[in-house]
Amino acid sequence: MPDRLGPPRSEPLIGRLAIIGLGLIGSSIARAVSHLKLAGTLVVSDASPDVRRRLGELGLGDVVADTAAEAAAGADMVILCVPVGACGTVAAEIAGALKPGAIVSDVGSVKGAVVAAVAPHLPAGVHLVPAHPVAGTEHSGPDAGFATLFHNRWSIVTPPDGADPDAVAVTRGLWEAMGAMVEIMTPQHHDLVLAITSHVPHLIAYNIVGTAADLETVTQSEVIKFSAGGFRDFTRIAASDPTMWRDVFLTNKDAVLEMLGRFNEDLAALQRAIRWGDGDALFDLFTRTRAIRRSIIDLGQETAAPDFGRRQGESKDG
Repeated sequence: MPDRLGPPRSEPLIGRLAIIGLGLIGSSIARAVSHLKLAGTLVVSDASPDVRRRLGELGLGDVVADTAAEAAAGADMVILCVPVGACGTVAAEIAGALKPGAIVSDVGSVKGAVVAAVAPHLPAGVHLVPAHPVAGTEHSGPDAGFATLFHNRWSIVTPPDGADPDAVAVTRGLWEAMGAMVEIMTPQHHDLVLAITSHVPHLIAYNIVGTAADLETVTQSEVIKFSAGGFRDFTRIAASDPTMWRDVFLTNKDAVLEMLGRFNEDLAALQRAIRWGDGDALFDLFTRTRAIRRSIIDLGQETAAPDFGRRQGESKDG
C-alpha cells in the first residue's frame, strides 16, 4: 500500500466499525481502515450475494455479514455506503440492532434528504453524523476501491442540529485518518454547494453526451472517433453510476433546480454574446473561468496535465 497513507495505528480509532454497501466508496473505506488499522473489528455487508461472496474472496473485512442488521449489531459506528434513495430503508432495517451510543454516518452526495430519511428510524441515544467524501471515479463495485481514494480530498461532515460533539469528532477523525481534509457544513448548505459543483455538472454531462448520441447528421462512430478532450471528459462523468445519480437528482431537486435556473440565465447571456459578436463579454467570461481552473490546481485538487481522460486511481468529485 502506498506510504502516503501513513503507518498503521497502534490503537484503533473505532472498536467495531460496520460498512454497509461495498461499492467504490465503501470498499475504499474498507481498504483504508484495514491498512491503517482504524477499527478493532471491521464488519462489511452488501445486499448483493455476489458482492458478499466477492468480499470474502478479496478479504475485505474481518466479518462479512449476510444482512445490514447483522452488520450493525454491536457496532460502535455504522457507515451507510448505499445510494441516497436507499438510506431510509437501510436505517429502518438496522434500527433494532443499533446499540446505545452508536454513530450512524453515510457517504451520500445529498445530505438534507438523508437526514430526513434516516433520523426518524434511529432510537434514542444513537448519533447521526452524515458525511460526504468528495472523491471517486467512474468505476463501481468492490474491486474498484483503493485505499488512497480520499487522500488530499475533501470530506464534508454535516451534523444536524443538536448532534453530539463527541460523535462529530469521531466521524471527523476517521476521515482525517484516511487522509481527507474535513469541512463542517449544515446539511442544507452542503446541498446548495454540491448542486453547483457536482450535481449540475453531472446533469450537463449526461445531457450533452445524450445529445451527441441523438444527432442525426453526425454518426455515433464519428462522435467516438473525433472526441476531443472536452467531450471525452464529459463522457467520463456521464459514465458514473446511474442508480446513484438518479437518486441524487431526485433527493436534491430543489437545490439542483435553483442552480439550473441560474445556469440557464447565464447560458442565455452567453448565447446573446455569441449572436451579437460581443467578443469582450466572451473574453471576460473565459478569463474568469480560467482563473477558477488555476485555483483548483493550486489547491492540489486537480492535475495540470493536458489529458483530461482519467486513469484508474485518479479522483473525480462525486
